[in-house]
Parts: sequence; structure tokens; C-alpha cells
Amino acid sequence: MPPTTDEFLCTDLPTSPQAELGTILVAGATGYIGGRLVPELIHRGYTVRVMVRAPSPEHTERWPEAEVVVADALQADQVLRALDGVDVVFYLIHSMLYGLDKFENADTLAAHNFRLAAERRGVNRIIYLGGLGDARTTLSTHLTSRLQIADEFMQSRIPTTILRAAIIIGSGSASYEMINHLVRRLPFFLVPVWAKTKCQPIGLRDVIKSLVGVLEISESKGRTYDIGGPDVLTYEEILKTQSVILGKKRIFIRSPISHVGFYSYVTGLLTPVPAPITWCLMESVTHDVICQENDILDLIPFRRISCKEALVLAISREEQDAVRSRWSDNYPLDHELAIKLHELSAAPNYASSYSLISKKNHAALFRSVIKVGGRKGWFHSNLLWRIRGTMDRLLMGVGTARGRRSETTLRVNDVIDFWRVEALEKSHLLRLRAEMKVPGRAWLEFRIDPEGERRNRLTVTAYYQSRGLCGRVYWYIFLPFHHFIFHDLIKQIEKRS
Repeated sequence: MPPTTDEFLCTDLPTSPQAELGTILVAGATGYIGGRLVPELIHRGYTVRVMVRAPSPEHTERWPEAEVVVADALQADQVLRALDGVDVVFYLIHSMLYGLDKFENADTLAAHNFRLAAERRGVNRIIYLGGLGDARTTLSTHLTSRLQIADEFMQSRIPTTILRAAIIIGSGSASYEMINHLVRRLPFFLVPVWAKTKCQPIGLRDVIKSLVGVLEISESKGRTYDIGGPDVLTYEEILKTQSVILGKKRIFIRSPISHVGFYSYVTGLLTPVPAPITWCLMESVTHDVICQENDILDLIPFRRISCKEALVLAISREEQDAVRSRWSDNYPLDHELAIKLHELSAAPNYASSYSLISKKNHAALFRSVIKVGGRKGWFHSNLLWRIRGTMDRLLMGVGTARGRRSETTLRVNDVIDFWRVEALEKSHLLRLRAEMKVPGRAWLEFRIDPEGERRNRLTVTAYYQSRGLCGRVYWYIFLPFHHFIFHDLIKQIEKRS
């Protein structure tokens, strides 16, 4: 669902759309920032092309006014095709989702491919959103990678604008969800010494305004700007601010343990954000990340919101069930390339199906189907779902804590706990693809089919393609649970329709 007019963020931006600009490519459009930037650009009248790794009907439904091009940033020939006829590139790609061991090389290769392709295609401008950090100090792998990408683009013949931000606070951002869930779930905090380091958080809406603003001001070409909110806080102070907002009394205790890996693993267990992301983000917390200059304030003079305001707005968007994009939209990184059920060369090895006949109409049944998972659970056997999710998190998987972007609506590629929406046909079908650790591939499909006059058949089917002996053993271990989990699940769906 596209934003309504009053939901756009740049309506008070003190810059004007530049009608003379040609096609604008957003690389990383399916990510958290890209998902918010694209509607703003379209709303301001720009011709927008979004780059995705695999075709999906979700992209054209989400951005019907934009052109969709399929390309992998790690494939130079595909990037070259994507940049054909492009005037400006917003580069929002970041490979942090690969994990600490792999993302740096992937980041460097992707940026190199874009720089060369942009030069060959005659792109007029690149705008890159990077990370804050003092290059004169020893930085984390995460921040070092961001600086290397900025250097790659600044070496180009193409005028490049670099924006550097610390943690971004907004509904659906990884940083916000880590803060929010930790404060909600922990009665006390063991505070390591690095929790006293300083950062300058920035609200999501101010990031989007800054990106659009530098696009519309030619003086920003070839410049680097630090962007941040008005507050310079320690990480402990940010947690305390959120606890005050939520009305939660939390105790903060000095901790003798300061190993970032330990805290990132625990954070991965207690929040929806998995270990590969928490490790990359938290590796940076041992460094002060504050703005070294404030030139952006003179270039684009608008009021920056405080950290507290950003946190309140994020909570408000969640309560309104109006989160437009989320960090999980693009995690795991390769989900767009996953094998779909209809792409299998043969039917899955195993399937178990349960159904019932209902006198309720298909629309009412489907409204109930699309509310499964998330904070409200699976209507039945929620303890078993949580146990399975906990097992997955202990194995460094996604678990069930990811929840869902919206409690009432779904779109293709949305996350539901440890599933992802693979197919969605209104009032007829919802197919979910498993993203938990499993020795094979698994799907869960809900169907509603007419069954005579004024009756409908509601069916849930678990499909499983095993991988080796472990895969077969896995199926038969969990098969006995299917009967009472899925049989009662569809009964509850029908009851709540």
C-alpha cells in the first residue's frame, strides 16, 4: 500500500524538485532506507528506476510508478545494464547481512562495479549514504567498509555526494528494534565500559530529507556531509531514554564483561535482529560516532528531531500498524534468489495436508489467514512455535522474533516470524517459505477453495523437500506434531473469521 499524502516526509523540505533531472536509480530499493526513499522521489515527480536482485510482482505492486530493473551488484555486466540511461544514482547497498566474515569484500566489489559502470554509462551524479567514523582512528570492520566505499566513489570522475550517519532511529530500523526489545524485555542491564561511548543518532525522516535535499541542491556535488540529530548521547543514555518513554523502570549495573561478541550474541537472542547484523552493528559501539562538521545544517535548514522524538515516532508508527519498510525486508540477503515451490523440478518429497469445510465466505476466511504469526501468535500451540523459534536462534538462525511488518496486511516478500511470503492471491492463497535452519526446503500453504454452494474448503499444507538422511529424519521427528498444530490452527482461523 503506497503512503497517503500526509505520510510523506519531505513536504516541509526547503528545497524544490529539479524537473530537469533524468532517470534516478535507487540501488538498494528493497532495503530499509530505500523502501522509504523511493515513494518520496516518486511523490516529488522524479522518474525512478529501482534495482532488485530478482523479479517479483511485489515490486510493481509496491511502486507502480517506478521502473524495475533486475541486477546483482556483484555482477558487473548486470550493473552496466541497470545504469543504461541513468542520470543520478542513490547507492544504498550494504552487504552487512552477509555477516562479519564476508560483507567487507562484497561491499568493496559491489561499489567498484558501480563506479566503473557509472563512468561508462555517463552517469552525472552518485549519492551515497555511509557511516560516521573518524578515519584517523582504528575503526570497526563495519565502519571501515563504509569509508572504503566512500573512497571508491570519490575516486570516480563522477561528482559524488557522501552522507555519513550514525545509528538511524525509525520504525522498522535494526537499531530501533534492538533498543526497543532490550528495554521491553530486560529488567536490568549489565553495562559494559563501551556503553559510555558517544553517538549522534538521527531520525529516519531526517535521513530521507537529507538524501532528497542534497539531490535538489547542486552545490552538494562532490561534498561529504556528516548528518545527525541534535543530541549527542551515550548508548546507555539512549536505553534510558527509551525506558522513560515506555514507562519501564530499568536498573543499570556496571559490568566487568566488555566482549562485544558476547553482547551481540545475547542481543541476537533477545531481539528480532539476528546475530550477523547485531555483531556488525555492535562492533562499532566501541568508537565515538559523532558529526565532525555541521555544514549540512546551512545547506538544508530544517528542524532535526531529537532522539526522544524519533523513538516516540517509531513507537507511534508501530501502534498505528503503519510501518512501511523494515530491516527484515532484505534479510536473509539471498532470500530473493531462493528456490520457489513452483520452481522445483519435481514435487516435494513430503507433504501433509489438513482441511475443513466452512460456511463462512472466502473473504472473511482470508482476512483471518493473513493475520497468522507476529505478536498475536499462531492462534494455537504458540508455545511450540516459540520453542521451535528459540531452537533456531540458538543455531544462529532467524527465529520467530522477527515478527511481521504489519499485523493486518501482507505483501509478497513480507516476513512472518521464520517464514517469508512467497505467494499471495487475494481471498484464495497464502504461501510461506521457511527461512529457519532446516535440512532441506519447507513451505506452508493456506488455500481457500469453493466447495459447493455457499461453502468453502480451508486447507493448510506443509511441503518439505528433504536434503539427505538428516532431512528425512527431521521430517519424521516433527510429523507427529503436525496433526494437532495444523488441525487446530485451521479451526482457529475459521472460528476467528
